[in-house]
Amino acid sequence: MSSPDPNVQTADTVKESVSPGSGEYAPDISVVVPLLDEDQSLEELAERISKALSGRSFEVIFVDDGSEDGSWETIRQLRSQYSWVRGVRLQTNYGKSTALQVGFEAVEGRYVVTLDADLQDDPDEIPGLVDMLKEGYDLVSGWKKKRNDPITKTIPSRFFNRVTRWVTGIKLHDFNCGLKAYRREVVDHIYLYGELHRYVPLLAEWEGYDKIGEKVVKHHPRKYGNTKFGVSRFMKGFLDLVTLMFVHNYMTRPMHFFGTLGVLSILVGGFINAYLSYRKIFHDEPLANRPMLFLGILLVVVGVQFFSIGFLGDMINKGQIRERQPNIRDRL
Repeated sequence: MSSPDPNVQTADTVKESVSPGSGEYAPDISVVVPLLDEDQSLEELAERISKALSGRSFEVIFVDDGSEDGSWETIRQLRSQYSWVRGVRLQTNYGKSTALQVGFEAVEGRYVVTLDADLQDDPDEIPGLVDMLKEGYDLVSGWKKKRNDPITKTIPSRFFNRVTRWVTGIKLHDFNCGLKAYRREVVDHIYLYGELHRYVPLLAEWEGYDKIGEKVVKHHPRKYGNTKFGVSRFMKGFLDLVTLMFVHNYMTRPMHFFGTLGVLSILVGGFINAYLSYRKIFHDEPLANRPMLFLGILLVVVGVQFFSIGFLGDMINKGQIRERQPNIRDRL
């Protein structure tokens, strides 16, 4: 049995990591690369990043999201070859959002850049993105204006971006672009899970980092491996968007949502029942054959249930609201 690697750390999510260790390397730029079964592209990607950031202080954190090919061994080899390479290996495939979150928690640079490992994102764009951050932007998102993807990806992506732009009010053309740059404090104040990597600009804006820019970036055809794209990803993305908007708007005031629905339902149901009662009392019309009677009763019952849910939500929320800490910008 071989002796344990001193550079390997274990945790519930992280299976292995290779790192120069905190304090030994203080880069200016941290590049986070989430990957899944991208063994063939990693060496070329590392070389291209090295050339793109030549003369700058940087680190590259490869986050292996449960690859089943030789990706982790390639990362180990790159670590032995380049001092700026760091690696984290997750226990299993958790998804891109979790991989990015693990990478964000490991970064040490002032500026954080993310890009995909499939060589479709161009590392030569990184300096331009970072320069925009230095101009005052909190976040800069890449825009793949000319995409080298099949129509089965481009059309759904355009529809997704239009809907997201309309719902969130953030005027970006490409929410799903993996090439983005952030100021360090932005990634320190957001938390990713599910499919939330698409909505980092929205999460950042909600935390007060609303200086969001966009830059047209090059997009290359996939050179190795297979795409991880699937139609189900867009469905999950839309569901996450609905959840995000609801939680953001009503997390601290659930009665405003459920209570409003409850009151409206009770009012409509009460009006229907009052009208039918009037017809019965003054016109002696039978009610047994009136479907509206059952509709009125149903609306009142549903309204009471909505109101009760909102009331219970407020009671639960009152006990938890003190645990939430606001993002403090300055102190004097």
